[in-house]
Amino acid sequence: MTDIANLRKSYERAELSEAASHADPLGQFTQWFDEARRSAVPEPNAMTLATVGSDLRPSTRVVLIKDFDARGIVWYTNYDSRKGGELAGNPFAALQFHWVELERVVRIEGRVEKVGDAESDAYYASRPLDSRIGAWASPQSQVIESRSVLVKAAAQYGARFLLSPPRPPHWGGFRLVPDRWEFWQGRKSRLHDRLRYRLQAGAWVRERLAP
Repeated sequence: MTDIANLRKSYERAELSEAASHADPLGQFTQWFDEARRSAVPEPNAMTLATVGSDLRPSTRVVLIKDFDARGIVWYTNYDSRKGGELAGNPFAALQFHWVELERVVRIEGRVEKVGDAESDAYYASRPLDSRIGAWASPQSQVIESRSVLVKAAAQYGARFLLSPPRPPHWGGFRLVPDRWEFWQGRKSRLHDRLRYRLQAGAWVRERLAP
């Protein structure tokens, strides 16, 4: 435990000031996301998704962002999974990106909605064939006896659909519509920069938070 307690790092790569940041959070996120991609950060599109079930227990998992624009942040999943069920009962969630190499974190909160069928169909059709079959084969979040259950199901659906599996009715996209963003830049002496954007009367209010 002593070794763990002594693990620490001094963050000194960059700063985040009001003068140098965007007035709207989408512009700031676009800049940081592009910088993460150009910096060859491993999986810059990976984000943690937090949901809360009817039992009020929070749960997290890593998903991949597949699109973002003024409407919100999009990812795709099995609607019958644990996260799908929790979002059906409580359509509010939080996302977090952690780009370790850049010493940056982005947190996003808001209401979640399903994307339209046409949008889900288009993305599903763009996936590799094995991934499309996998969406049929995996009863996500359910207990299974062994991996052979998945292998057998994938073979069965592969033989059934061949090269043209349709999108499963239980699979599609979610979009988080943000009403709160936070951009965190690590700084020396733990005096980190935190800029929060919150939606107020249809406009974004930018404010600095103490680290």
